[in-house]
Formats: sequence, structure tokens, C-alpha cells
Amino acid sequence: MNKKIIAGIATVLIVGIGLFWYSNHRRSDLKDELRESLTGEKSGVLSQSKFSAQIQAFYANREYLEVWLFNGSLSNSGEELLEQIENSKYDGLQPVDYSLEEINALSSDPEKENKKFRNLSTDEMLSLELMLSDAFLTLAHDLENGKVNPASLDPNWKFEKKESKIDYLHLLTEIGAGRSVEHTLQELYPHSELYARGREAIEELYQIQANDTLAWEFAQVEGAIEVGEMHAAIPALRKRLMFWGFLEPYEIKEATLFDSIMFAGLQDYQKSNGMKPDGIIGTLAAESLNKSPQDLIDIAAVNMERLRWMPKMDWDQEMVLVNIANYQLDYMHHLDTAFTAKVIVGKEYNESPTFTAPMSYIVFSPYWNIPESITNDEIIPSINKNPDYLSQKNMEVVSGSGEVVKASKVNLSKDQGYRVRQKPGGDNSLGLVKFMFPNDYNIYIHDTPARSLFAKETRALSHGCIRIQNPDQFAKILLDDKEWDDEKIQKAMHQENEEVVELDRKIPVVLLYMTFWADKDGKANFRSDVYDRDSALLKALRSQKSSLDQA
Repeated sequence: MNKKIIAGIATVLIVGIGLFWYSNHRRSDLKDELRESLTGEKSGVLSQSKFSAQIQAFYANREYLEVWLFNGSLSNSGEELLEQIENSKYDGLQPVDYSLEEINALSSDPEKENKKFRNLSTDEMLSLELMLSDAFLTLAHDLENGKVNPASLDPNWKFEKKESKIDYLHLLTEIGAGRSVEHTLQELYPHSELYARGREAIEELYQIQANDTLAWEFAQVEGAIEVGEMHAAIPALRKRLMFWGFLEPYEIKEATLFDSIMFAGLQDYQKSNGMKPDGIIGTLAAESLNKSPQDLIDIAAVNMERLRWMPKMDWDQEMVLVNIANYQLDYMHHLDTAFTAKVIVGKEYNESPTFTAPMSYIVFSPYWNIPESITNDEIIPSINKNPDYLSQKNMEVVSGSGEVVKASKVNLSKDQGYRVRQKPGGDNSLGLVKFMFPNDYNIYIHDTPARSLFAKETRALSHGCIRIQNPDQFAKILLDDKEWDDEKIQKAMHQENEEVVELDRKIPVVLLYMTFWADKDGKANFRSDVYDRDSALLKALRSQKSSLDQA
């Protein structure tokens, strides 16, 4: 054999052996560093981690062999985790919460999109390995449970507490055995199409933001601007209608004029965003048009967190879904919407809570048993001004046993055990039917005599209960019985005495507060934050503190 060839082969073998020795030597050094760090013989890198016990057990079980690194650079699992950390923004989370900046700082090319990790010292490899383990578990926790603890933030969140079922040591062990990081984290997402579609919508918003060249200074609008009027905010609002695709560029003769072309584009925008398409730039339209892509990303992030708070439920089952922020009720059957109705929800100082409870019966021609708070705050003052108030309002006083007594014989301010109720009839505040899902908050769905209120764009007008448009149609679809035809339902709704009808099954009622969601077509929907709940949650979500710290 040629001597040069032999020499070449020898050189390759020597280099290969050297690299093998160097690689094993570095791995041995890292194993020693991991052992010393995790067994307390050295200053612990995980001193601030909430998962230090699980991480220590994980590495001890694998004899302190790294999982996120290989030969001094990121392993396949490490590269996959880094991508998942970066993509956590599509969940409405902040990649910086999962040590992204610290991880990237160890990169040999931190300015490049595809980071490389080369020539790391043993201490740097130790820091990177442990940071990635902590980041993985923190992200896993936040995806399953949410970053923020709802109990510490939202008093109107009445869903049962979501209990974590993650075995964090098991999660790490699966990754160490070669399981996909992406698939492992995806299994922790809420099992809801709402969440999956929401992620896609947020990713699209980030793409839109990347191409955004508009200035988003707040365009002040007081009152309303109608077509044909001039206003300083018109140029900015016109550009935003063009930005969102509701106007094509056109020749503008007078920049501050609200012209007919912009009027038509505004109507399309209003219709697409759940507003009355009246072509008037009022409070809601101006508020919506002032939101930049980043503002919409923030709103979406808040609502993705709410979905992570939700206890596990079967979204494929028959259910009644009420989105308080959208003023809408949907009767769902196998994920299809079989019935939709406008609703009226609680006023800002009588906010409708969010919770779930099973609907079990319907009450036709109901009495309205007036809550003590309304009796004290509204009924008694009205009686003091007008002694005939109760009879004029078709109300009566009853004892604790339900016996009707003369109002003149009772002092409601002093006498205990008496209450006021309104008799069945067209002027009853509950209307002609109510739908009962017993709960601790005395909330139910009911008809209303004030049906003109459904024409309003903003419908936060009740004492907390949900008033529904077209209650007769809702009753018919819930009863699902040929015997209960339109005629029988109307008769039941116009009786002198109430009639209780038990449903043949219990139907979950879910009251949500969602100011963002993506529909089946992938379209992002945004609604006004009528109860001003989003800002506090966004602040908590964007802070460095998580529910792990608040537990």
C-alpha cells in the first residue's frame, strides 16, 4: 500500500481517536460538574428553580449524563426545546420567562436566527444544561396550568381549581429516553379547538406585525363621527382600515373628510368585528381601530391564559356556551352551533361571573323571587316614595313558608323572614321563562320584558343574570320533544302560575369571558373588555412572577 495513503489513514485515526478522547473527556468533566452542582458540593445553579428536586432526581437516575447537550453543543432535544421556547410566544407567553436571553447569550452567534453553541467551557455547559431543564419544566407547568394563578387575580373566576397532574420527573425521563419535546409539550395544551385555533391566529398576528409600517399613535375620538363630517382622526383611521384590508387605496381629495368610500369600508370592519354596521365611528369602532397588532397580540395572550385556567371538560358534548364579552349564547352539539342568541349580561358593578354548572330544568311563567340586596337597595326606597308601588309592579310579599301576606302588615326594613316576589306575567322582570342551572351565585338565564335592549351594541345591563333573546326557541331546542311544540310552549309561557319542567338530561352551561377567540375559519375575533379584566391579567402575565411563585 502507498506510504502516503497509510500515513493519511493513520492521521485520520489519530485525529478521530483524539476527538473521541476529547469528547469523552469533556462529557466526563460535565458529568462531574453536574454531580457536584446537584449534590451540594458546589454552588447550585438551580438555587432559584422550583423544580430543583425533580431535576436532581432526573440527573441522578441517569448518572449525571446530559440530555440537552451533546459533544459540547446542543443535542437534537436541546435544539427542539430552544425552538419550543421561542415559539411559546404563540401561546401568549414570554420566551424570556424560560431563560431565552440567558441561553442565547451563551451562543457563539447570538445575533443569528439559528443559534450555534460551540467552544463552551465546562461551566458554561453546566449552566446551559441546567437552564434548559428548568426552562422545559417551567414551560410545561405554564402550558398545562397557566402562568398566573386566577385565585390571586380574578374574583369572578368561579371555575373549580385546576389541579396539575404533571409528573415532572416522568416528563424529563421521557425526554431523556428520546421522546419528542414538541409532542410532549403539545400534550399539555388545553384539549380544545379554541386553543389550537388561537395559537394559529397569534402566529398570523406576529407575521402581520413584522410587516407593520404604520404609526399607531392614539387617534382621539370623542362622541361620534358620521359620514360627511371632518375630523382630525380620519387620516389615521383610514390608514388602519386599509392596513386591515377593509379599504383599497384610493384617491383622497380631503384627508380629514369621512367620505362615502371610507364609510363602506367601516361598515365591513364593524360587521367583521361584531359591531352594529351603522358606519358611524363611535366609541367601540374608535377603540377597536386604535389597537395595533401588538395590542391584539396582548389581548389574545390574555385569553389563551384563560383557556389554560379552564378545568378539563369535554368540548364535544352538548353544552350551552355563553361568552359574556360577546353578549352571545350558543347551544353547541358535537362542536356545531345549533342555536345562537343575543344576551344581556351584568352591569359593570354587577359583573356576571365565569363558571360552569349543569342545567336541569325550565320554569315557565316564573315568579321572580327578588334578592334581598335588590329589595333593600331598590324596592324598599320605591315603596317609601309610593305606597302603591308593589301592586303597580305586580309584586307581593310572602312569608318564609311561601304564604302571601298583606304588604301593609309587614315592615320589610325590620321584619325578618319576609321577601318580595313578582307574579308571573308580561311585566315580570324574568320575562315568561327562565332556565335553571343551580349554582352558588344565583345566576340563571331568563327572558326579559325589555326586549328592545337587545338592539343595543353594548349589553352589560342586568344585575348579573343572563337575559336571552328568543327564549321560546331556546326552550324548544332544549326540550327536544315533539310534544313541546310552539303552541304548547307559548301556552306555558302565559300562565297565571309557574310551571316547572324537568329536562330529561343535564346540560352543562359554561359562562366564559373571552375578548379574543379564533373561529372555525381561523378568523381572529376581538371584543371590547367591558369589565376591564384584561389589563390586570396582562400585567401579571407579562411580569416575571408566575403562579409557581404565588402558590
